[in-house]
Amino acid sequence: MWLLSSILSPDVLPAVNGDGVYLRVPQMRDYDEWRELRETSRAFLTPWEPIWAADDLTKPAFRRRLRRYARDMVRDEAYPLFLFRASDDRLMGGLTLSNVRRGICQAASLGYWMGAPFAGQGYMRAAVRTMLPVAHQALGLHRIEAACMTNNTPSIRLLEGLGFVREGLARRYLCINGMWEDHFLFARLADDPPGAVASPARNDLPLEATTATTIAPA
Repeated sequence: MWLLSSILSPDVLPAVNGDGVYLRVPQMRDYDEWRELRETSRAFLTPWEPIWAADDLTKPAFRRRLRRYARDMVRDEAYPLFLFRASDDRLMGGLTLSNVRRGICQAASLGYWMGAPFAGQGYMRAAVRTMLPVAHQALGLHRIEAACMTNNTPSIRLLEGLGFVREGLARRYLCINGMWEDHFLFARLADDPPGAVASPARNDLPLEATTATTIAPA
């Protein structure tokens, strides 16, 4: 499997190419660009993520992060990917398939984050669209789940536009920026249509422009 081989053979870094973007497994050489992007985007990302650790942006913490990523992939528990712009190889954000469940479930949870300079330009939509065949075909996952805060209108539109169906509301589901927040729960099945799918009826959503980030670790 290409994800596993990229960790076991660091010199071989296969990428998954999409529409103007590509995805690949994070590597130590990404640290400087990742740290700069996360620091630049701190205020932008803070309302949508768990509280950052005090040492979150340090090189030792990034090295520990990569070790955790490698362990999770070897154990088939999670698959982290960084998102790059194809035209200039700029790091723009990341996606993670986490909480992989096998057996009779064959499911995982999708989360993503986008750096502030690249938000609202369609890159994350292209990235998730690129990731879906990896999840459903290469990894054999039947069900991809995602959760986003109820006021994260761009993320709701992104998920619905890619065939995710809103299945319910989880009250005080995750602790985001120090507060327990309600989340809408979405899912996409391997045989769902690729385009928009009607979600169950819901209350009107707020119209604030927010970042398209959900629940994955950065």
